[in-house]
Amino acid sequence: MPTPHSAPTSSQLAGHLLVECLIEQGITHAFGVPGESYLAVLDGFAEHPAQIQFITCRHEGGAAFMAEAAGKLTGRPGVCLVTRGPGATNASIGLHTAFQDSTPMILLVGDVGSDMRDREAFQEMDFFGFFKPISKRVERIDDASRIPEYIARAFATAMNGRPGPVVLILPEDMLIEKVSAQPLPRVEPVQAWSDPGALRSLREMLLKSERPIVIAGGGGWTVQAAQALQRFAENWQLPVCNAFRFQDTFDNNHPLYAGDVGIGINPALAKRVQESDLVIAVGPRLGEMTTGGYTLLQAPRTKQKLVHIHSSAEELNRVYQADLAICATMNAAARSLEVLTAPISVAWSAYSMPANEQYRQWITPQSLPSLPFDDEGGQLGSINMPRIVKLLQKHLPPDAVLTNGAGNYASWMHRYFQHHGLAKGFKTQVAPTSGSMGVGVPAGVAANILTGRVAFTIAGDGDFLMTGQELSTATAHGAASIVLVLNNGTYGTIRMHQEREYPERVSGSRIAGADFAKLAEGYGYHGVRITHSDQFEAELLAALKRLDASQGTLIELIISPEVITTRGTLSAITRQALSKQ
Repeated sequence: MPTPHSAPTSSQLAGHLLVECLIEQGITHAFGVPGESYLAVLDGFAEHPAQIQFITCRHEGGAAFMAEAAGKLTGRPGVCLVTRGPGATNASIGLHTAFQDSTPMILLVGDVGSDMRDREAFQEMDFFGFFKPISKRVERIDDASRIPEYIARAFATAMNGRPGPVVLILPEDMLIEKVSAQPLPRVEPVQAWSDPGALRSLREMLLKSERPIVIAGGGGWTVQAAQALQRFAENWQLPVCNAFRFQDTFDNNHPLYAGDVGIGINPALAKRVQESDLVIAVGPRLGEMTTGGYTLLQAPRTKQKLVHIHSSAEELNRVYQADLAICATMNAAARSLEVLTAPISVAWSAYSMPANEQYRQWITPQSLPSLPFDDEGGQLGSINMPRIVKLLQKHLPPDAVLTNGAGNYASWMHRYFQHHGLAKGFKTQVAPTSGSMGVGVPAGVAANILTGRVAFTIAGDGDFLMTGQELSTATAHGAASIVLVLNNGTYGTIRMHQEREYPERVSGSRIAGADFAKLAEGYGYHGVRITHSDQFEAELLAALKRLDASQGTLIELIISPEVITTRGTLSAITRQALSKQ
């Protein structure tokens, strides 16, 4: 049972009370950029250095990404603090990621004093209008004595139902009031259990099925839930695939694993989903990326029978009219499914067996078409990305946290790296389903700070340039990560789409050159640049060894824009586009 926070002996600043409320909710680290609008809160952190630490970040976007990563890794809201106006708008990118990824998060925003409000004072803005579309709740605390109530409600709102972000606005004058209120006890998320009648209906649908498949993902998963899902799949011999960028929901080494459903999907898996007669979606909201632009599952009525299990009643039947909708949290839903009595044998054994074999074939490296020579006469194929990923698989510890932002570079990890997953005890993938660039570096820093585990980030050159300065945050706080930057001098995803739509007309997608290894050294990391796959293993092993001394490493990989996807070259895309003109 939670124990109440000890009562203060006298009144204290409201900003100090707010920090004590965060401590009571189990928060050990908060991320942010300091601002004069919440100096009293910063002073509150100074009062409790042994219990909570304020991680001073270099940009509010990076701070928000760190808080979002904290929510993914811990299951409790990550906390971000920013100042009014520019600070709040900078942080909105992380809030949007938390919203689309169903991640619990709390954004605390210092605001103008109440005597200045509604005059367009310095950096004043309409937070309710701005944040409402990308958050679960936006509230302003005007009464300092109610801080415990607002904080407890924010944690409950962020974790219950479909997890997501909450915004609390903190007027500057409210934070310096003297109060004698006490923090409320720790809030735990409520478990919503599956309806027994719905479970019976699901069992009947399974018994009538010939080609079922499970799609697992979304927010709210725990180790216990992932293990229960695995037992359900084993009891019924069901092939399981993971939703877009939730590849650690189900063990990728399990013989029932069928692959991930998202960008660059295995064509064999796409066909399997389309031809299935029963799709059991456990957790994902079935967004555009997971459904292949609403083609794997057609909206609003799927060709397949659809069972949709989700923690939010508002999400069920919002896009897809399910044949059976079950409102349940992941921990409760998976535990309900694992006790669903299975028959001695199932009708789809022969159908499901090839699913894992098709996945294994998909992750077997295949050579790309012959690459041309570059301007200096060097062979562009000197970097073998499948080989690089294989070395990562070999040397990174099983509990390493892998992070990335958005870009074609991430597809190499998505296709070839195998996550042991939550069922083995650890969340290992932190990546944005929102498609936001810049997540990887700050997420990796946060992962190391929060878990102490090895944090590995893969980033593109454009991706790194958005938040790479957060390596300085890592160094300042004694944290370290390993960052692999694929430098091809271009915004690769955009260039790929350009060649498909407007071949040989490059506009806006080139990036001016940068020496990322030198940049990293300026932030206190070790930096190294390599141009050939043979150089990578030694540098990776050296980077892992440096972590023992809390020094991070950035490995810059010089790679040709020709190596644009896991399936083919940029030139091949151009030729195909030109042939259609």
